[in-house]
Amino acid sequence: MDRPTTDRRFASVEAVTDALAGVGYLASEEIATTVLLADALGKPLLVEGPAGVGKTALSTAVARATEAELVRLQCYEGIDEARALYEWNHAKQLLRITAAGAHHDARGADEADWSTVRDDLFTDEFLLDRPLLKAIRSPRPTVLLIDELDKADVEIEGLLLEVLGDFQVTVPELGTIRAAHRPFVVLTSNATRELSEALRRRCLYLHIDYPEAGLEERIVRLSVPGIDDALAASVVRLVAALRRMRLRKSPSVSETVDWARTLIALGADSPDLDPATVRRTLGVLLKHREDVETAVRTLDLDRPLDGA
Repeated sequence: MDRPTTDRRFASVEAVTDALAGVGYLASEEIATTVLLADALGKPLLVEGPAGVGKTALSTAVARATEAELVRLQCYEGIDEARALYEWNHAKQLLRITAAGAHHDARGADEADWSTVRDDLFTDEFLLDRPLLKAIRSPRPTVLLIDELDKADVEIEGLLLEVLGDFQVTVPELGTIRAAHRPFVVLTSNATRELSEALRRRCLYLHIDYPEAGLEERIVRLSVPGIDDALAASVVRLVAALRRMRLRKSPSVSETVDWARTLIALGADSPDLDPATVRRTLGVLLKHREDVETAVRTLDLDRPLDGA
């Protein structure tokens, strides 16, 4: 049986770090090492961690860095094989049957004619690729993102075990379709439910947490050109203080960047953050009323802030 091509995308950890940085993703050494191993071993990469720490962005960055096609399967409750793998275009098949029926009525139909019509209904022309089959059939290297797998029902994991094992799909009417190139697969989870051990065994595992202060400052400076280093440091320190609170939703890295952009747009140029400005802009970082109230109370925003 032909095996999909497994050409290496990266030669070293440093190559991963540089390639991802080149497309705007600053990876820690742990992230870069795990990406390298997933590439070298040809194994899916299971990424868990809080919302907004860059799990999905990692797959996007790998696709851009390697000039691969990004194919995304967004999981949700109730997603089934038809939405994940493939289905037949029933509307187009019905039109084909209707057209054939009108033609047969005009000249008379025999059993051989209808047999031909039936066979024509299950050809590539009527097949609708969903993300898993699209990634397998792609003629070019692909990054397959299976996003928020924990939101899908457990039955979908059985389908993934079958498809990701040999990167092939059997369509009864067409036969077995094998991948020409082994996709780089990233599965993400926010751990709202426990994934099966069978799936975990087949993956490399990576937990991405909120970045350390130094790395998050670099992310802010990269994403907000021209921001003062001291202001970037103050932004990151205050966001870190918010994350230490008991909140319904802690600020994500993207929200840290958005807040830095907000401060710049409001003309902030001092690392000594103005309490009134912080109060007015907390809605950029926090998305629940009780979280905002907790932050105002805990940070004591009636006094000047020095970056928390």
